Amino acid sequence: MRRGRMTMAAASAVAALAVAGCGGGSAGGPVEFTDEPEDSLEVWGFENADDVGQSRLDHAAAQLDGVEIEIDAAAFDAQRFTAQAASGDLPDVVQMDRNFVATYAAQGLIVPLDECLALHDVDPEERWYPQVAADVTYDDQLWGVPQFYQPPLILLNERVVAEAGLDASAFDITDPDGLVAAVEQLTVLDGDTPTRLGFDPQGVSKAALWMLAMGGSIVDEDGVPSLDDPANVEAIELLQRLYNAQGGYAQVRSFVDAFDLFGDGNPYVTDQVAAAVFDQWYVNVLTPYADQVELGATPMLDADGEPFTAASGQAFVVPIGAEHPSAACRWMLDLTSEDAWMAAGAARAETTAAEPERNGINAGLFTGSPGADEAVRAEYVQPTDYPGFDATIQAYYDVAAEGVSFGATPAGQQLQSELQDAVISALLGEASPEDALADAQDAAMRAYEQVSGG
Repeated sequence: MRRGRMTMAAASAVAALAVAGCGGGSAGGPVEFTDEPEDSLEVWGFENADDVGQSRLDHAAAQLDGVEIEIDAAAFDAQRFTAQAASGDLPDVVQMDRNFVATYAAQGLIVPLDECLALHDVDPEERWYPQVAADVTYDDQLWGVPQFYQPPLILLNERVVAEAGLDASAFDITDPDGLVAAVEQLTVLDGDTPTRLGFDPQGVSKAALWMLAMGGSIVDEDGVPSLDDPANVEAIELLQRLYNAQGGYAQVRSFVDAFDLFGDGNPYVTDQVAAAVFDQWYVNVLTPYADQVELGATPMLDADGEPFTAASGQAFVVPIGAEHPSAACRWMLDLTSEDAWMAAGAARAETTAAEPERNGINAGLFTGSPGADEAVRAEYVQPTDYPGFDATIQAYYDVAAEGVSFGATPAGQQLQSELQDAVISALLGEASPEDALADAQDAAMRAYEQVSGG
């Protein structure tokens, strides 16, 4: 039997929502958005603004001349949010992971933004990738202004792969036997301890990605958990085979935890991996090591053999009772406009030129908005002296449009926690994939029913 591993933060968040919420249903309540923003604005959650973030903040502030903007840069915290919601002491805008949005929408703690978008002639289908808009759509309403879409794919260490006489085609998940054989060939073991991984699938943190790729789902079209989907069992079984081919999950996890992921001894410099699933941001980490790595990339494939990806990201929401909703609406849309992203692209280009350690490699921005992505790419992403990096950046751009949404659900973060715990349990041999997912489904349904009112 799978042991319950619900995190204290997730459990507390669900409990607090039950107290702070209004008993289920999409009860965000009407808010009057006008084209005359109020004279002040309070924002929480825009943390650690780098060159990309600061340039966008500056752009949005310039569009709201005369509005005093106060930003609490502390990271979002679910317990703090629900506590402040209960006391009616939330700011006008909060940035959070998109996994939380449907949860708070179902509890009436945030307001729907369809009228905000309509007031400013913003069409979600034009502004964002459909999968990005779907992340913040619940009960046929849009509840958040999303930003960023970091698509994962399989990042190759071409040096190691080529030495083994293999290429990107070896990592075809529609051929499980061939994939496992290639991983066995690429892996180096000292007894049962890996000294090089043939493939790090990131099977726990990317569990939902693998399930969707195999034709499964984690929620249905209504946001109801579906963790016990039979295709999800097949995904875990494939992950078991991949980890067992490399010494077992516990050994692989210990090896990966010791990686110098962001430093000079990163796994692509030291040849500790032949391939791994990584989001696009990791290309930026590797740019200082362009002379020491041979990078390549290939998309994951879905059950039909088509390029596939899925990713979440962040979103801005307006809490119920916000004192300055019109300023909040304008600020969120200005911050995620194409003009704002072009300002960010210019800032990143300046940073790239000013920092020689980046080797002149501009990996672009993955904004969640196809128009902004292409505009930044056309203006600032240029060929370099590193064809492997150029091809990899191209691969990430190519796969971005192929993405799907994980689905919006009131179970939110609780579902993700239960899913990851189930996968760990199965990979460690504590439970069969079927039993682990059945337990996770039961727990996710309890969270769903508690938050949504059934």
